[in-house]
Amino acid sequence: MFDIKKTSIEWGGKTLTLETGRVARQADGAVIATLGETVVLCAVTAARSVKEGQDFFPLTVHYQEKYSAAGRIPGGFFKRERGATEKETLTSRLIDRPIRPLFPEGFYNEINVIAQVLSYDGENEPDIVAMIAASAALTISGVPFMGPIGAARVGYQDGEYILNPTLEQTKAGELDLVVAATHDAVMMVESEAKELSEEVMLGAVVFAHQESKKIVEAIIDLAEQAAKDPWELTPVADQSKQKKKLKDLIGADLAAAYKLTAKQDRQNAINDARTKAREAFADLKESDPAQYLGVLKLVKKLEADVVRTAILKEGRRIDGRDTKTVRPIEAMVHFLPRTHGSALFTRGETQAICSTTLGTKDAEQMIDGLNGLHYEHFMLHYNFPPYSVGEVGRFGAPGRREVGHGKLAWRALHPVLPSKEEFPYTIRVLSDITESNGSSSMATVCGGSLSMMDAGVPLKRPVSGIAMGLILEGKDFAVISDILGDEDHLGDMDFKVAGTSEGITSLQMDIKIAGITEEIMKVALAQAKEGRAHILGEMNKALGETRTELSAHAPRIETFTIDKSKIRDVIGTGGKVIREIVATTGAKVDIDDEGVIKVSSSDTAQIEAAINWIKGIVEEAEVGKIYTGKVVNIVDFGAFVNFMGGKDGLVHVSEMKNERVEKPGDVVTEGQEVKVKVLEVDQRGKVRLSMRVVDQETGAELEDTRPAREPREPRGDRGPRREGGDRGDRGPRREGGERGGERRRERGPRRERSEGENKGGEEGGDIGLPSFITDK
Repeated sequence: MFDIKKTSIEWGGKTLTLETGRVARQADGAVIATLGETVVLCAVTAARSVKEGQDFFPLTVHYQEKYSAAGRIPGGFFKRERGATEKETLTSRLIDRPIRPLFPEGFYNEINVIAQVLSYDGENEPDIVAMIAASAALTISGVPFMGPIGAARVGYQDGEYILNPTLEQTKAGELDLVVAATHDAVMMVESEAKELSEEVMLGAVVFAHQESKKIVEAIIDLAEQAAKDPWELTPVADQSKQKKKLKDLIGADLAAAYKLTAKQDRQNAINDARTKAREAFADLKESDPAQYLGVLKLVKKLEADVVRTAILKEGRRIDGRDTKTVRPIEAMVHFLPRTHGSALFTRGETQAICSTTLGTKDAEQMIDGLNGLHYEHFMLHYNFPPYSVGEVGRFGAPGRREVGHGKLAWRALHPVLPSKEEFPYTIRVLSDITESNGSSSMATVCGGSLSMMDAGVPLKRPVSGIAMGLILEGKDFAVISDILGDEDHLGDMDFKVAGTSEGITSLQMDIKIAGITEEIMKVALAQAKEGRAHILGEMNKALGETRTELSAHAPRIETFTIDKSKIRDVIGTGGKVIREIVATTGAKVDIDDEGVIKVSSSDTAQIEAAINWIKGIVEEAEVGKIYTGKVVNIVDFGAFVNFMGGKDGLVHVSEMKNERVEKPGDVVTEGQEVKVKVLEVDQRGKVRLSMRVVDQETGAELEDTRPAREPREPRGDRGPRREGGDRGDRGPRREGGERGGERRRERGPRRERSEGENKGGEEGGDIGLPSFITDK
């Protein structure tokens, strides 16, 4: 029934297996990839025809994690996988970005790539396995895919690169880098690093590329066994005549437009040139729609020729800069009065308003996934409204691009955050892009760093970011700093680098062509370092170091530790005590299993009240120390005083005053505040207090003028205590035997008790006797 084909290799000390022919046989290509006990199925389907009037490549990638893969049931009301999580969205982008450039120009058939995690072993991350499975499924499907690609994750610890590190190794290490590459060139890089040098980062990319080549070879081996016949592509029509006609028609207009430095003016001039071209070829719109769309595509090629030639031949960019100059920067902090921290960062025509909000542990983000439930205390959210580019468009929930850009900025800032022990706040950075003309994600990095410093978050060092571009024609190339939006669209590489003065914290690279060499990457990294240093200098003009004081509107958090044995005392039965503390003081109180307590409020008085309450509960009474307490109960022999949170002690009537006191109520009343001294704490924890040796006005200790109590008389004249075994003349103890056994003597019939005689022969009536005996 099944025509199974498979191939296996040893990779990073584990076996990687690629199999096809058993599952999803109706898809154009389906591969099950297995690494360790992590299993991912990827199926590829492609439309056989192009929709009429379509002039773009509709590639859609979906990555889904099945909870059953880890032996878990999804949370929530529906108990099933629903919308894509952040990780699923990011992994879908990881697969999409390196494969999209490998389809031929002019191929507009719709393609679906669906990767599903079927088994997860907790060690081998499924995102890398999914990238490999997707590449293999496309390669054997027959669609015109110019792959395959391989993928690898690289860690770095103790000066050594680690292939496909586990989660524990990644957390303990200094690098988390993912690379996708063909046999000859790197196509994509995504990473987070702990301030590593350019040399270490480049070495990691090269190491990952070498390991990816092994994957490429394994996929080729599988394709030789199971690949379907390749699709026949329609030959690309010769458009040289149309291109020459267009160049004569609008070439000069485009050249003039791309010399305008203002974005809106430039866009208006380019749109005029495009309208001119559409009008000139309007007859083709009805007679040959496909050729008409082709002509419109030629306009973009003419634009690219103009921009690329000016950069390569003249060293002149669209806005007049050279290849290394960064646009003018204006940064300011405390831009918004009521936020905990804010910054407005403007670089040329790219602008971001970034705000930082500090919260308590309750505000942490709960994330459910294959590895179980965990909480994230640092969040960064990126928004890109249509007005930022002067357009009308959809406004609402974030799309994949916004999720991806936000995560890139998150990776850039995450390595410089203080530990939760140093700064026990939940941190949310919000970036709203208000203008965009290139690299709004790097503006988010710069603005986010400034806003956190403005909020008082003790970052290790400020972080800046820059976007680099590349123009490559044959052996000639130019690396350009701080690219514009048009340079991004018309160039060959989008290369983003973020970091501190000490090293790189994040690197992202997307290549649109094959052939990026190690030399080009070295030049790009070195040029990016210069740009980052310049931007850091401009940021320091706004705020050079983290503020030492938090905003007046931010919550304060005080942290201290109590003995684990006292946790239940603070919480109380069913949470009664801790709820009372929160309700009475107004402060939030969090306590963990280790006894670490965090008290938070924007009012320091509330924090102090809650801390004193808790310390009163857990503190042990110190003999000889004077406390302020409140009378909570008055009894005949004294009064009980609450003097340490939930701890009460007894002031005996003899310890209320130096003179004789008949009734405790004559001296104190319930609710009265009194000063007491701890006299004794017995073995059972009961506390004996005194009021008479403390000045009730000042709380000062008074001299004890009462004569000391005379010692008790010795017990010697009372005779020795009888030993338990010596019964004297009482005779031997009866043997304990069974109650039903023979007694030593017959007791005879029970005599009638006289009226009023109780059980013991004393006066008192029929106390304790059942009614059937006492009834006469």
